[in-house]
Amino acid sequence: MRKHLFLLVGLPLMMINSSCKQSTQDSIQTEWLGENRQEIADNLEQQLQGFSRTMVETSYRYHELYWAGMDKNWDFAEYQREHIMEALEQGFIRRPEHEPSAQAFVNVALPEIQSAVESQNSEMFEDTFLKLTNACNTCHQMEDVPFITIVIPSERNTVVYY
Repeated sequence: MRKHLFLLVGLPLMMINSSCKQSTQDSIQTEWLGENRQEIADNLEQQLQGFSRTMVETSYRYHELYWAGMDKNWDFAEYQREHIMEALEQGFIRRPEHEPSAQAFVNVALPEIQSAVESQNSEMFEDTFLKLTNACNTCHQMEDVPFITIVIPSERNTVVYY
């Protein structure tokens, strides 16, 4: 009986498992990673880059945060604030030397934005968003990139949400 049960259930499961492993291995292309640990580390670091990718995401989310606040879409505003913080935390892992310059932004400006969003107070949001913008520019000055000047958005991004 056990032999028949194995042939009816066990063998087909083993065959499915084997074919799933094979197709997964065949479908993953990893040659670009490199052949040894150092090549893999170097290639991953190059793909992730430094802090510039963090800033691209932060910039996008900064704009979305602003318009969410202007629209009183508080859930979306909080979503953007959370993701700004996550992007920065990930960036600090890659480039910890940038973290000290961002302390006022991370420890003061973002929590103030969170309070404004939680209170759903438009006037408070506008005031704290100005402080957030100033914190961006202060950080850029501290990082020796004062030519990157952040201003409160005057136009929406062209992305349409349905």
